[in-house]
Amino acid sequence: MGNVEQARFNMVEQQIRPWDVLDMRVLDLLSKVKRERFVPPERKNLAFMDMEIPLGHGVSMWQPKMEARALQALKLGGNDRVLEVGSGSGYLTALLSHLAMHVTSVEIVPELHAFAEKNLAAHLINNVTLALGDAAQGWPGTYDAIVLTGSVPILPEAFQNSLKPNGRLFAIVGDSPAMHANLITCAAPGIFERVALFETCIAPLQNALQPKRFVF
Repeated sequence: MGNVEQARFNMVEQQIRPWDVLDMRVLDLLSKVKRERFVPPERKNLAFMDMEIPLGHGVSMWQPKMEARALQALKLGGNDRVLEVGSGSGYLTALLSHLAMHVTSVEIVPELHAFAEKNLAAHLINNVTLALGDAAQGWPGTYDAIVLTGSVPILPEAFQNSLKPNGRLFAIVGDSPAMHANLITCAAPGIFERVALFETCIAPLQNALQPKRFVF
């Protein structure tokens, strides 16, 4: 086992499994999709570290364990259509694409949109539609699963309303320093069940919906 493969193995065994990620489809996928190829070249040495990796423009790749927990929570199937808000480097997009039928990924920063496009093309991933635009408060269409890669102080209803029956939404909601990763499931039309998965703190989506703040 080479150094890179050893580092990947250690990432899975020491960071991801201990964080209650036991879904073998997810664990196998993390071994298959080469994370180091989605990291900015100057940060390659950080690819398997238990940390966020800055991509510029105020955006970072999630910690590996958070990517894994989100994938496990979404329970994607081969017929699922997924919306990802914030393409970033395209790594989470690639992971989603292996588990779902199709991924629509929307990125607001042109440079990151181009970076994700280049990375996904290099991996010959062809069931992803990359869009350049602002999806912080919703995006047209209905989806089996939605994942927001930046936090939102309050969750726009548009995302819940874009879920198909039994659809799942992974969103990190709240203000720094107290945010919760939530899984919201459409139990029936207009009826949503919310489970708080874990606490975390990540940068907000650009143009995220803001609560009305009192000004004294």
